[in-house]
Amino acid sequence: MRNAFIEELVQAAFVNEKIALVVGDLGYGVVEPFASQFPKRFFNSGVAEQNMMGFSAGLASEGFHVFVYSIANFPTFRCAEQIRNDVDYHQLPVTVVAVGGGVAYGNLGYSHHAVQDYALMRAMPNMLIASPGDPMEVRACMRYLIKNPQPSYLRLGKAGEKNLHPEVPELTPGKWLKLGSGNVQKTFLTTGAPLALAKSWLEDNINYSDFAIHSLPLWGMKWKSMQIEQIREWEEILTLEDHLLDGGFGSWLLESSISQSNLLQRLRLKYLDPSVCGSVGKQEVLNAMGGLAP
Repeated sequence: MRNAFIEELVQAAFVNEKIALVVGDLGYGVVEPFASQFPKRFFNSGVAEQNMMGFSAGLASEGFHVFVYSIANFPTFRCAEQIRNDVDYHQLPVTVVAVGGGVAYGNLGYSHHAVQDYALMRAMPNMLIASPGDPMEVRACMRYLIKNPQPSYLRLGKAGEKNLHPEVPELTPGKWLKLGSGNVQKTFLTTGAPLALAKSWLEDNINYSDFAIHSLPLWGMKWKSMQIEQIREWEEILTLEDHLLDGGFGSWLLESSISQSNLLQRLRLKYLDPSVCGSVGKQEVLNAMGGLAP
């Protein structure tokens, strides 16, 4: 996913001279293609995330679309006030790029887990969450964000994710994206990296053989009203996310349909149990420990 991100950013920057990249003294091995091509639009803020976000908001106020790149926990909770007051409140075109969502950096322990980030970012009224499930969705999210600059949160996996879509899809915020085909009445609904989990469960576990798969890469507070009609189309929907239940994607979907009590019973949620918060281990181990197993 990281490679797809930087490739799309470089291509866009050749066309749009107002695209800038800001990092917090990391990203080496990924960001060099942008830094070498556009050195005057590449800034290393050092290990000072609050300053990094304020600086990015300043650039955005002068007409730049700024991409702020860091490991997922650093550009979110460390600078929550700057995101809230400087970026979201002023509706500035800053895209917070978080690498290693969920427990992708699980070997580094709880300080590097990103399992409460949706809860923070989806509470911002102007924030568009972009959580792609494979590199093709990364490219689709990037193309949408570049055409529609706004306060946004791009949540990426760490590395090595496989392409699940045959080509780059067209995305609309709040609209579910179907993966594959089939005439069934049940579906997975994922956001982010668990799209690959849903695909493997469908293929390898007979309990899910009658499920379709949908992802929702673009969502947020503004797009809750679009969910009720899509929920109505399915007898059962199983959400899948690498985040805690509280404030997560499944909770967001429940909130979107709270006025339609007959729809709530169609929703089942799969999410990470809080027990992972004190654990260290590989991503697949922590996912299974946290409940993301068939």
